[in-house]
Amino acid sequence: MLQILTVTFPFFALVLAGYVAARRGMLPLASIPGLNGFVLYFALPCMLYRFGASTPIAQLLDPSVALTYLLCALTMVAFVVAVTLQRPGQGRIGWNDASFGALVGAFPNTGFMGVPLLVALLGPRAAGPAIVTILVDMVITSSLCIALSRLGAHGGASVAQAGKSALKGVLANPMPWSILLGALVSALALELPKPVATTVGLLADAASPVALFTIGAVLARSQMLSREDESHAVRWSEVVPVACIKLFLHPLLVLLAGTSAVALGVPLDPFALQVMVLLAALPSASNVSLLAERFGANNGRIARIILVSTAAAFFTFSGAVALVLN
Repeated sequence: MLQILTVTFPFFALVLAGYVAARRGMLPLASIPGLNGFVLYFALPCMLYRFGASTPIAQLLDPSVALTYLLCALTMVAFVVAVTLQRPGQGRIGWNDASFGALVGAFPNTGFMGVPLLVALLGPRAAGPAIVTILVDMVITSSLCIALSRLGAHGGASVAQAGKSALKGVLANPMPWSILLGALVSALALELPKPVATTVGLLADAASPVALFTIGAVLARSQMLSREDESHAVRWSEVVPVACIKLFLHPLLVLLAGTSAVALGVPLDPFALQVMVLLAALPSASNVSLLAERFGANNGRIARIILVSTAAAFFTFSGAVALVLN
């Protein structure tokens, strides 16, 4: 366990550093979008490109991983919506908040945290399955939850319009394109010119520390802003269950689905299943907060779920690693 904590501690310590920096005013809130922009448009795409280019194409096009993970993601979305959606005389969560609660319960922080953390724990082979799950979550899970969030809208965008908006967001996101470009380079066995490769490498090396620091800053900013908005008061009963579902039910579901698939003869690599389970044990993706704000959901609730799941994951994720790898 101590050996596992030696690997995981620096990752969570960087998140804490970003959180403290924002809360103490050492990092101005106005500078956080700049950090986000650097990570999203420069550093992280280069990191994903490098992993994609160095990963065998067969691992990037593994239908067993994609379909198993997708089934679990859809199940998670359906379950969280079912248990949180407002019913007559019960609760106060409608389609919009229930849908983004489902997204925050089903979408792990794979891009900013999972890929570098699992590569550090398991080696470069972990990048292949992780990249497959990123594509599933960004293209399908996110689009589905955005479309569901419009079901309760009155006078707002329709489900079709929301789906179209989500698709435009996917197409404008550089991460899927960087993954696809890396996969193409891997398939064709191409190499970048050395000066370009060195530049990409420098940006890729910056992705992990800056992304983790930014996660902490984003969480602090979301918490600070939600406290200023009294209309978005949040009860812990709306936060803790979803965080627990994310950290405990999600990895258990992936483990059960994966072992069942193997028992049924699906050619799912046991190592890929380990990676998928550990990815599901990660805290919620921090970018869900930005989507919730954009579509008018209770961002205070979403930000607090992300914060609670991230803080608790220091212990729960380390425990999951110990259980999965032993």
